Amino acid sequence: MRFLNTLLLVSACSLPSFSYALNVEPANWWVGMNKNNITVLVHEQNIANEEFKLDKYKGVELNNVTRTDNPNYAFLHLNISDNAKAGTLKFNSTNTAHSFEFPLFTRDKNSAQRQGFTSADALYLINPDRFVNGDSTNDTVKSMLEAVNPGFKGGRHGGDIQGVINALPYLNNLGVTQLWLTPVLENNMPDYSYHGYAITDFYNVDPRMGSNNLYKTLSIKAKEQGIGLVMDMVLNHFGAEHPWMKDKPTQDWINFNGQFENGKNATSHARQTIQDPHASNYDKRQFSDGWFVASMPDLNQRQPLLNEYLIQNAIWWIEYADLSGIRVDTYSYSDKAFLSDWTKAIMDEYPHFNIVGEEWTSNPAIASYWQRGKVNQDGYVSSLPSVMDFSLQEAVIRALNEDESWSTGWVKVYQSLANDFLYPDTNNIMVFADNHDMSRVYTELGQDLAKTKMAMTLFLTTRGIAQIYYGTEILLDNTPSKDHGDIRIDFPGGFKNQNANAFTGVGLSKDQRDMHETISTLLNFRKQSPALAKGKLVHFSPNNGVYSYARVSDTQTVLVFMNKNKVKQKHNLDYMQEAIPKNANAQALFTQHTFKLTNSINLEPMAATVLVINTP
Repeated sequence: MRFLNTLLLVSACSLPSFSYALNVEPANWWVGMNKNNITVLVHEQNIANEEFKLDKYKGVELNNVTRTDNPNYAFLHLNISDNAKAGTLKFNSTNTAHSFEFPLFTRDKNSAQRQGFTSADALYLINPDRFVNGDSTNDTVKSMLEAVNPGFKGGRHGGDIQGVINALPYLNNLGVTQLWLTPVLENNMPDYSYHGYAITDFYNVDPRMGSNNLYKTLSIKAKEQGIGLVMDMVLNHFGAEHPWMKDKPTQDWINFNGQFENGKNATSHARQTIQDPHASNYDKRQFSDGWFVASMPDLNQRQPLLNEYLIQNAIWWIEYADLSGIRVDTYSYSDKAFLSDWTKAIMDEYPHFNIVGEEWTSNPAIASYWQRGKVNQDGYVSSLPSVMDFSLQEAVIRALNEDESWSTGWVKVYQSLANDFLYPDTNNIMVFADNHDMSRVYTELGQDLAKTKMAMTLFLTTRGIAQIYYGTEILLDNTPSKDHGDIRIDFPGGFKNQNANAFTGVGLSKDQRDMHETISTLLNFRKQSPALAKGKLVHFSPNNGVYSYARVSDTQTVLVFMNKNKVKQKHNLDYMQEAIPKNANAQALFTQHTFKLTNSINLEPMAATVLVINTP
């Protein structure tokens, strides 16, 4: 996640006086988990001076209690054996007011074998505050520092989880198979809280978004529509209004002693220091320990209790909300040894799960370092299944905006994909045209419909996991601004008093309807295409303004042609014979026209052509 100048001006405001109340995290666990040694954080004034005992419970033991340099915390270490049954643990404290119960639930039968998102999926990225206001009664909540302010581009606009639930039929019809929401957990910050990345409670949904139960309901109802739920998690930092800033569990819980010092302890963003064999320890620390901004303190994941807290939190949300994946914000900024522990623990618990890490770099040598199975020079072992392909995103935008030559245009895309030899698993790379931190693809391509359709066709037919940003299907645009508030524009039809409605099509322009039909055609084709789900990618050097490739599976071949020429072109296919079945009948995806494939085809100007060949 990147932050614009407006966010850099935000600083942590003075915290209200802290009031203590018994807080237990997590609030429960499950029997039958691989993760059966857990740590329960208990927070209350002078709680460390009390003694805790667990009432006898078959299969569960309280091994020990860790007390820290802060008397307001106690960490209870439990062992839950394989033969333990669901029920309620009872913890007794010498202060009876601080005794509490801790439920053990039965997990869903196939929970451990859940299938995470794959290359057969298309993720739809939503900023919930800007998507649909499904419940206006929670727009402003008295206990929260920031009220709704739809007139301010950096303010809260009122979108929520109920709005996403209401939109599920639209998303299903569009062809979406996975939802990625930017964080919906509590962000009780004085301003700019809408984006969700300054978390002030890691176990509770922000009340302006809904509730934990409503988030679980979203997961259930989405699954009924054939749509999985991917949670956006933040491991590197948290919000300055979190109780930890007032009352740190340990003195080393926050990097740089919990001090931003007017930018002195800001991150350098020099991500290459992690892989650089010559990098100084100073530079490495400045990158990974440095804060983004004063309002987002940086967590010290080298602290063993924090390490355990973050691992348990992720597993808790997967189990509680029945998640099909996780997207990790600012992945490489966290301590890399912790990241190895964190990903391994999750993948040990859920072997078929998927996690994608945000490593914002156009250098695939750096991005591939983090993917599971990569043999790294420094011996670093990662369990992260997926990374994001910023290299291809940048290459496609440049290719469509440049004139064709031996070193410009489509060759940039060809070169980007040629670097796939660096990745251990090229099908498990997430591809995208834009996201919530960058200008929209329609904006980047000069509000050119033809270029945007070509870009989206490429991203939805090349190798990897497809991700599209909400509103791309109707050409949402942030021209000429690059402000995040304009990039994260309100979705038409999601709020009152809008002139257009994407859900009904009312008020949309001809170009917007055209784009919607293109995206819907591609997404729904992906749902039933074995070639796009797992087929091999074979691409060919760009020639005469045309970039072409094939996706090949045992039962289907998909041919894609990207023609940047401004005139119709008769395109010879002799060079593609290795990827084309003999005597093939092809169907044009966008026109549904079926014809016998010969040694040449006609390509429309400034357009993508997709041909489908099904083989018995």
